[in-house]
Amino acid sequence: MTDASSASNSAAFADAPDAGSAADDLRAAAEGKTQERKASKTEQKALDLKDAAAQKAAQLRDFAGEKASDLKSVATEKIEAIRDGAGETADSFRGAASEQWDDTRLKAREFQVSMEDYVRENPTKAILTAVGAGFVLGLLIRR
Repeated sequence: MTDASSASNSAAFADAPDAGSAADDLRAAAEGKTQERKASKTEQKALDLKDAAAQKAAQLRDFAGEKASDLKSVATEKIEAIRDGAGETADSFRGAASEQWDDTRLKAREFQVSMEDYVRENPTKAILTAVGAGFVLGLLIRR
């Protein structure tokens, strides 16, 4: 091998444990003992990346929580505005229906009074009209 290729190979395997430390690790594992060993550069980089990812995830979770609470407050405000508007509309419909009902009752009373007066003034016409209407209704119901 050339010096350049051996230098690149040694740089590539610089983070790899040597045979002696690997044998010591195996002996310690066989005896049930674990040795404290220093993390390699690659392992340290992986741990640093893991920590950075955990921090980013926590920041994202906080950001999402803030946005969710903002959305909830906006939705609550919109619902309250709609509820208030619907209540006002319902009140106006209720008032209009009440006025219409009062007008209808008044007209029905006036019609009843006028019909009573007509029957008192024209009893024969009223009886013949009632008999005719009853006969026609009887024919319609029978079919």
